[in-house]
Amino acid sequence: MYAWYPLIKNVHLLTVAITIFIFVLRFYWLRSGSAMLSRRWVRILPHANDTLLLLTGVSLVMITHFYPFTPQGSWLTEKLLGVIIYIALGFVALSRRPRTDRTRWIAFLVALIALVLVIKLALSKMPLWG
Repeated sequence: MYAWYPLIKNVHLLTVAITIFIFVLRFYWLRSGSAMLSRRWVRILPHANDTLLLLTGVSLVMITHFYPFTPQGSWLTEKLLGVIIYIALGFVALSRRPRTDRTRWIAFLVALIALVLVIKLALSKMPLWG
């Protein structure tokens, strides 16, 4: 099982990069009024990528035995909380519901901050709080 670790980790990192790129690109397209947002692949790719991201994340948990909600996995618990915050704010920033420009921008920027914290937690494996 450990032989798969490097491949799974690299696929996980690739899907993280793709997620960030697509999030920023979709926000740019939304702000610029681009018709690209209505393309079928733009609606499907983020979900397919995020599914792969989740699967590789769960695989890494199973391989490394770092479990959230345990003392050894407290950094992972914080990471999951950060991911949930990112998802919620990404929904606000990109949703089709009418929102003010200010609301979208704040949600977008705080979502990026949440991503930075998630990446910091993943790299250091040290909890930010507690």
